[in-house]
Amino acid sequence: MHIELKARMFRKILVPTDGSALSEKAITAAVNIASACGAKIIGMTVAQPYLSSPLELTDKVSASISHTEKALAAARQNVQKVEESAKAAGVECEIVITESFSPSAEIIEAAKRLRCDAIFMGSHWRKGLSKLFLGSETQEVLSRSDKPVMVFR
Repeated sequence: MHIELKARMFRKILVPTDGSALSEKAITAAVNIASACGAKIIGMTVAQPYLSSPLELTDKVSASISHTEKALAAARQNVQKVEESAKAAGVECEIVITESFSPSAEIIEAAKRLRCDAIFMGSHWRKGLSKLFLGSETQEVLSRSDKPVMVFR
């Protein structure tokens, strides 16, 4: 009975990852919960597109293509960790790779579009000026998502 209740709560868990150790904590927890209640994991990463400056003297097109290729390769490696962890635990897993200047907006949209029940993600929890200037994708997801968000640090 207890497991049945959990299964109703979590059918799909979105796990955004940036490849960091904190993301790995979220992956491990999501896989453990999914395994216990028969949920599906959706591993996600957001590659940030190349942002060029009008002052650049290099060939913007080739620099943009090179950056995009590198960002997408890193993204594939990041979600591969989710896929491998889920497979090892016998948990169903789907992978999503997107590109956006706003990872938090992509995460929130993916959770809605894919009908996820929860989001498990890591956070560096920046403070002070670094938070002001660098922002916090996790903080944005926490404040704007209508889904429960489990944060690991």
